Amino acid sequence: MGATAPTPHPPAPEPGGTAVAADDALTPEQAREQAREQAQEQAQEQARTDAVEAALGKLDLDTKARLLAGRGMWSLPAVPAIGLGSLVMSDGPIGVRGVRWSADDPSVALPSPTALAASWDPALARRAGRLLAQEARRKGVHLLLAPTVNLHRSPLGGRHFECYSEDPYLTGVIGTGYVQGVQDGGVGTTVKHFVGNDAETERFTVDSAIAPRPLRELYLAPFEAVVANARPWGIMTAYNQVNGTTMTEHRHLVEEVLRGEWGFDGCNVSDWTAARSTTGAVEGGLDIAMPGPQTVYGPALAEAVRAGHVAESAVDGAVRNVLRLAARVGLLEGAPPVVAEPPDELDGQALARELATRGFVLARNAGGALPLDASPGRTLALIGAAARDARILGGGSATVFPERVVAPLDGLAAALPPGSLTYAVGAEPSGELAPAGQGFELRAVCRDASGAVIGTGSLPSGQVQWIGDDLPAGVTYAALASVEVTGTFTPREDGEHAFGTRGLGAFTLAVDGQVVWEGVQEMGGEDDPFEAFFGAPSERGRVALAAGRPVEVSLTLQVPDMTGRPIEAVAFSLLHLPPRRDPDELIAEAVAAARAAEVAVVVVATTERVESEGFDRTDLALPGRQDDLVRAVAAANPNTVVVVNAGAPVELPWREEVAAVLLSWFPGQEGGAALADVLLGAAEPGGRLPTTWPAVLADAPVTEVVPADGRLEYREGLFIGYRAYEKHGVTPAFPFGHGLGYTDWAYEYLEAGEGAVRVRVRNTGTRRGREVVQVYLAPVADTASRPAAWLAGFAAVEAGPGESVEAEIALPARAFEVWDEDGGGWRRIGGAYEVRASRSYADTRLTATLHL
Repeated sequence: MGATAPTPHPPAPEPGGTAVAADDALTPEQAREQAREQAQEQAQEQARTDAVEAALGKLDLDTKARLLAGRGMWSLPAVPAIGLGSLVMSDGPIGVRGVRWSADDPSVALPSPTALAASWDPALARRAGRLLAQEARRKGVHLLLAPTVNLHRSPLGGRHFECYSEDPYLTGVIGTGYVQGVQDGGVGTTVKHFVGNDAETERFTVDSAIAPRPLRELYLAPFEAVVANARPWGIMTAYNQVNGTTMTEHRHLVEEVLRGEWGFDGCNVSDWTAARSTTGAVEGGLDIAMPGPQTVYGPALAEAVRAGHVAESAVDGAVRNVLRLAARVGLLEGAPPVVAEPPDELDGQALARELATRGFVLARNAGGALPLDASPGRTLALIGAAARDARILGGGSATVFPERVVAPLDGLAAALPPGSLTYAVGAEPSGELAPAGQGFELRAVCRDASGAVIGTGSLPSGQVQWIGDDLPAGVTYAALASVEVTGTFTPREDGEHAFGTRGLGAFTLAVDGQVVWEGVQEMGGEDDPFEAFFGAPSERGRVALAAGRPVEVSLTLQVPDMTGRPIEAVAFSLLHLPPRRDPDELIAEAVAAARAAEVAVVVVATTERVESEGFDRTDLALPGRQDDLVRAVAAANPNTVVVVNAGAPVELPWREEVAAVLLSWFPGQEGGAALADVLLGAAEPGGRLPTTWPAVLADAPVTEVVPADGRLEYREGLFIGYRAYEKHGVTPAFPFGHGLGYTDWAYEYLEAGEGAVRVRVRNTGTRRGREVVQVYLAPVADTASRPAAWLAGFAAVEAGPGESVEAEIALPARAFEVWDEDGGGWRRIGGAYEVRASRSYADTRLTATLHL
């Protein structure tokens, strides 16, 4: 057991802790250089401030109001008279899509945010951010609409994969690294969604009812940490309400907390179409209402000022924030950008591969099943639809289109000796139609009302997603009457192929010269305007086709009138589903392949209809017959490894029946190569769980994501994630912080002080490895009003076989504080704390007592 050490150590320089290094006191020359750099930064900041004030003084009311409204879907207007360029925004967070929702302009696709958080490595998150800044500059983007730092309140949250963790401290640390990295490259970020957007159901209107203490200690905490440690240049306000006030008008949270208490000096951007009131938004502290030009700002704002409803000084304040952002990214003449020379260029493919391996979590490894023996003569059966057709990212606005995708089948085929790998589908995760992809060669043809062609564009898949200015060259919404997706399809299989549509409007679908369906799809029961992007697919007909014989395909949409719409967009999809084979036959084939091989690797996965923006999940089950597949394969081959290709927790009822379980999340474009690295031992799976995985949905502490009468009560208060499992005495499938590597560790020494903790660990295995040393605080008294324990810090260390290494982990002052709902401030709680040095929340190795 550890011993009490009352003398505190200085906090670690980086969030999350660090391995102990040599004394880092500055030399006199270093101190002088640091002072020079600080003076230069102050001079540049003053120059930016002067340029902003000078530019603001030259603007009339109409121009100022116009600057606060989007010029279109992704940009603000330029004002040449004051030397202001047009600021361009783009969705993230795993890549930079740019202003075009198309694979014609490919993007590097990194692993999902859950995978990044699973690395428990803020420095790695910073490198990821620098790569994304590099991508943004390449695409002419100045502001990245990321990261998402909402919490994993419930595993049913539809965008769970797009957030980092159930823990506010871990979320804040990873989010800080990400923001620092993007802004290192001179590109702004918008930390989102501020605040309480922790589920998707009725997201445009839901009132998130959160008591002050959990609001401060959980949901606001990551935003506060990122603002304090990374100084983001932007924040995105959410669609939802919090305690009765919509976030785009929430003066208390935006003006008093975000800007007042925390000192945020960046720009506040609405989520797309979230702003609903001109006066409410201005008075609530919203700077930019997106998208445009149909918005509550612009002419409506100028008129509100002239009518006396809004003070022009409030408009000036918002414009000042916009100009400051423009100055920071280099768009305002006379203002030096924050970053004059971007960092050295990074290799996107290499970093995507490294990120994937560092995020993979080895949840089970019975008998040292991994890494695999790939010596000549040994055979491996790879099984699963997602092993061939990779699932690399979640659905929704986080979608990007990489130039290449390495599927697990590709990665293992390249890494294994010829003839050692076999493949079987085993089970299809979905019986739903998906956007036309494999075997299709498509283009889009745009016509006017007379039927004349006015433009064309290539389509790597059957999806048309043109938003705002993202139209083929020469095409305008005013002239556009119809869009035809047309080309050829060469089937891989004989049999009946299903075709369908997703989207709204009047369609004509033809295959092989025959009209399969003609009709109108209208809005369903949901009022989400993004239904066209993310809604359910509709099957329209089936056609018998022969493998290898190309056929003509065509889907035509009559484009509706865009007049008065807040977003000008054309969004629809040609969908396809290949012939479905008998599920029992597929499983039998997989079993035969597994029985004939030394090792079976089964890749199971969710689908876009399970994890996506726009809707929440209803269960945690793997779709289709995948559970049956795993059980059958494991019964045939005891050396069965299961790779779980999901961005969020899923039920794994067979987890004790297989040799190993590897959680790959959504691993990005290089996922297959990274998987081969980890399975074959070229890299260690470096991940630790950033969120608790329940054994079954019923064990999850929070499953309520559907509002009642428009209100979603956060009844659980402080108890989400591991805090709630502990409170209710429930043992999860895998606890928070859990993750196995390819070596073992002994925890030898713990020294705890108020400011920092020192932990010495030794690598007792036979391979070099990485360990994440986690520190939790458990109050000895006052346990009724606080969780039993919480994460207070962590550090990653590396060591070779037999080597020991010491980690120093800062304990932030906030770890000992609670939000006083009566006093309206933070209150330090003294007394005795048990300090736990742990491998996971459930695996404490050393303890010490700390008295405050």
